Amino acid sequence: MKISKALFAILLLLPVVAHAWWNKDWKERTQIILNTSAAGVSTKDAISGLVIPVRLHSGNFDFASAKPDGSDLRLVAGDDKTPLKFHIERYDSANELAVVWVQVPNILPGTDKNQIFAYAGNQAAPPQADDGAEVYDSNTVAVLHFADKDGIASDQTGTIKATAPTTVEPNGLIGSSARFSGTALSFPAGTSIKAPASGPLTLSFWIKPDTAQGTLYAQGPLKVALDNGALSATLGKFKLDGGAIAPANWSNVVLTLGSGKLALYVNGARTGQGDVPADQAAPIEGEIALGDGYQGLFDELQFAAVERSADWIGLAYASQGADPKLVATQTQTPDTVDSGESGPNYFGILFKALTPDGMAVIAILGVMFAISVWVMLDKAMLVRRVEAANDAFMDRFGEAQDLLSLAGKPSTPSNSRAVARRQSTPAVETVNEFPNSPIYRLYRAGARELRKREVGHGEKFLSGAALDAVKAAVDAQVVRENQRLNGKMVLLTIAIAGGPFLGLLGTVVGVMITFAAIAAAGDVNVNAIAPGIAGALLATVAGLGVAIPSLFGYNYLASRIKVVSADMQIFVDEFVTRAAELYGAG
Repeated sequence: MKISKALFAILLLLPVVAHAWWNKDWKERTQIILNTSAAGVSTKDAISGLVIPVRLHSGNFDFASAKPDGSDLRLVAGDDKTPLKFHIERYDSANELAVVWVQVPNILPGTDKNQIFAYAGNQAAPPQADDGAEVYDSNTVAVLHFADKDGIASDQTGTIKATAPTTVEPNGLIGSSARFSGTALSFPAGTSIKAPASGPLTLSFWIKPDTAQGTLYAQGPLKVALDNGALSATLGKFKLDGGAIAPANWSNVVLTLGSGKLALYVNGARTGQGDVPADQAAPIEGEIALGDGYQGLFDELQFAAVERSADWIGLAYASQGADPKLVATQTQTPDTVDSGESGPNYFGILFKALTPDGMAVIAILGVMFAISVWVMLDKAMLVRRVEAANDAFMDRFGEAQDLLSLAGKPSTPSNSRAVARRQSTPAVETVNEFPNSPIYRLYRAGARELRKREVGHGEKFLSGAALDAVKAAVDAQVVRENQRLNGKMVLLTIAIAGGPFLGLLGTVVGVMITFAAIAAAGDVNVNAIAPGIAGALLATVAGLGVAIPSLFGYNYLASRIKVVSADMQIFVDEFVTRAAELYGAG
């Protein structure tokens, strides 16, 4: 017997390790993993036929590649061959949110290999008929999601239907939820919604009370109610206490009855159990009333004609509450599966999770990065040419015997200063042996001023005021050369200072949009939040990616430009000193 059980478990696990692709016409899939090991939601027994909600969002599903109405969506078992029955409660391609209920054939205990797949990305796929009531096993009698478009809370199995409209809260626990304001919602008596006095039955629902008071469920002798935050169940004359319910928080309430034992569970844990005396019990049947005197939200009412196990209840609670320890999702494509990649494409997930504002910010940062790289390369080549040209000129200048010999041939002496200026100035301006040397341009500026004053002709000398004028002209040229060397460097400072702030702006807006989408979906778990926030942080990374290289490049270029500026200043002092020695008034 033990061998057969072990063989059965191995056969169930075999499909889990498959790396096939159900149909190549579907371009992507989302892998949904249910972890029942000690690291997840631990179970002792195998569970079959559990219906779980699969929450799809921009972090785990590419809505852009799927059909706008989700009609190409397919759910497939872990063997990657068997199509599964599913029901779409919500599909919003505009806001990239969806809730799909799917029946998982088998969930093995103590393993993280339980998985199913959600396929999409086939624009030519024919519409799939909604499986509706067929999603649930034969023991499930009634299921109400409170997401009906007409506002009338109807049972997905078709057994019961409300006689009055329901106030719907769009952003509930799983898609939409019902909102109660103290008035009961009644359902007519149904022949299927009943149970013997001793059971079996399982009743489950979620509540988020505004005030911890009121009757949650009432049918014949059965009543589940809140009294000052204390949960209790009454069956005939027997009353069972079930612990406290915190207001303003979602809580899962489950009642089971079997073999005369009544039990209450809150959030997957048993909070009360007792034997119902046979003389105090009565058959459960007749009209159903929800929310009499209750104020708050109510969601996911399920009635089953069987006593569910503790493991079933725990897994149902964890799956419906989107416990990240149980449910993990990741997006896959045929390429990643065929290549044998063991992990998800994290950068693909990040880029898919980017909001439009984040994409816009990253695009701007990309332009800034391109400009910064262009400026750094342009300036690096310019400084290199300048240093080489300055070295070549200084070698010539050091060898020259005449201070003005490198500025061109001197003009013919003349008694007229105006004539001498006309003759000497073109000689200085037409000679340009070192076009990339700013020091040479300083030299030409000084030589031009000396030629204007006809130095070197006869006994012509410079006064102190004339030497100051020559130095002022060369200093002015120094300023112009420094402006030329530092031109466009401001673009690097903009990238350094503005890049991180632009990235931070993209991150903050992206996080705001992510939380707004989570609030709209009512899906407050790390799997829903993490991709959006990670994508938003990509904008900050991009901002730093622009600023950091720009900072290094700016400091490096500034240091080299500073050396060139220092060489120019040294040359000015040397040139003026030599001019004073040669042409100064003695």
